Amino acid sequence: MTTKEYQEAVDWLFVQAPNYQIDGEKAYKPGLDNITRLCAFFDNPQEKIKCIHIGGTNGKGSTSNMLASVLQEAGYKVGIYNSPHLIDFTERIKVNGKKCNKEFVFDFITKLKTLPNDILPSFFEFTTIMAFEYFYQQQVDFAIIEVGLGGRLDSTNIIRPLVSAITNVQLDHQNILGNTIEEIAREKAGIIKNGIPIISGDENEVVKNIIRTKADQNNATFVDATTLSSGFASDLKGNYQQKNIRVVLALTDELLKLNVEISEKNITDGLLHVHENTGFIGRWFEFSKTPLTICDTAHNQAGLEQVFSQLNSIGCKKHVILGFVNDKKIDEVMSLLPENSTFYFAKPSIHRGRHPKDYEDLLINAKIIYKIFDSVQEAYLSAKQECTNDEMIFIGGSNFVVGEFLEKNLEISR
Repeated sequence: MTTKEYQEAVDWLFVQAPNYQIDGEKAYKPGLDNITRLCAFFDNPQEKIKCIHIGGTNGKGSTSNMLASVLQEAGYKVGIYNSPHLIDFTERIKVNGKKCNKEFVFDFITKLKTLPNDILPSFFEFTTIMAFEYFYQQQVDFAIIEVGLGGRLDSTNIIRPLVSAITNVQLDHQNILGNTIEEIAREKAGIIKNGIPIISGDENEVVKNIIRTKADQNNATFVDATTLSSGFASDLKGNYQQKNIRVVLALTDELLKLNVEISEKNITDGLLHVHENTGFIGRWFEFSKTPLTICDTAHNQAGLEQVFSQLNSIGCKKHVILGFVNDKKIDEVMSLLPENSTFYFAKPSIHRGRHPKDYEDLLINAKIIYKIFDSVQEAYLSAKQECTNDEMIFIGGSNFVVGEFLEKNLEISR
C-alpha cells in the first residue's frame, strides 16, 4: 500500500458515506439497524471486547483520554475511539496512544467496498465498526468508546459496556436531539443499559433526575460524580477539566468494583500524563509559550462560556481567532466574547464553513475590534504579527478551526 493508495481509500470513504462533520444533518442516520447489520457482517467484534461508553455534550474526549491514560499507567492495553479527528483520520482509533495502522485502514475500507447493497452505512457507522474490529484484532484489554451524537440512536449504542458515563448535558445539535435540556438529556440517557452502572457528571438537578430515573428503570446503579472531591491535577489545563476528572474518578471506582486493578498512583500519573500517553490535543492545548498560544475545540455555548471565562482570567491582551460552521448560532457567541481582545474571524476550509462576511452585521453590533480572513492560516499569521510576547493568541470556535491550524503549524513548531 502506498501513501497515495491510502489517501484514495480514505477519500473514497468520505465521498461514499455522508459524514456529519462535513455534510451536517443530512448525514445523520439515527437508529441501530444499519450498525447491527454492519457488525453482523464482520461477526460482531464489539461483543468480543470489554467496552466503556462515554456520552455527554462536552468533555467526552477529555474524559475518555484521561481514563485511557490512567488504565495505561495501570499496565493495560487500551483502545480509544474518539471523533472527530483534527488532522488525520487515524486519530479516531488509537491503541495506547498510537494511531490506527494505515495498512489496516486501507484493508478495511477495501472490505467495506464489498458490503451487500442493503447495508448503506453513514461515515460514522463505517468508522465505528472499523474501531470495533481494530480493537478486537489488537486484543485490547479495554476499549473506551465515545458517543458520536446523542446516545439513544447513536451507532456506538450497540455495545454492552462494563460501565457508562454522561459527562454533562447542554444545548447542542438541537435540530436533531431536541430543543430543551430535558429532551437532550433523555436522548443521552439512552445509553443506559440494564444492570450497567451509569456515571453522571452534570450539576443540573433536572439532568440528574432524568438520568437517575432512567437508571432506576434499567436497574442500573446511578453514580453522581459531582459529589466526589478530586484533589488531582492533570496536564489537560482547562479549568473545566476538574469536572471531567471527577467523572474519571467515578469510572475508576466502578472498574475497581469489577476487580480491575488500578492504584492511586496510576490515577495520579495517568491524569498528569494524558498528552504523553494518549497523544490527545485540542483542549486548552498550549501550542507555544512565546507568545502564549492556546487552542481549544469548544464550539457550543456551554463550552465557549467556560473557555472564554478562563481567557478573561488571564490579564494580558488577547488576539482571538474564531471560525464557525453554517449551523452555529453566532449571535449567542457574540454575547460571550472575552474582554480585552482583538478578534480575527476566519472561514473554516470545509464547505460547511461559514464566511465571516455572512455575519459581519453581528460583529458590527457587538462593537468589537475585528478583522475578517478567508482562511484560518491567514488569520493566524496576522495575529502572530500583531501579538507581542507579553500578549497571547487563542484559536477556537470549531474543531475544524483548531484542526486546520494544527495541520498547518504543528510540525513547523516541533
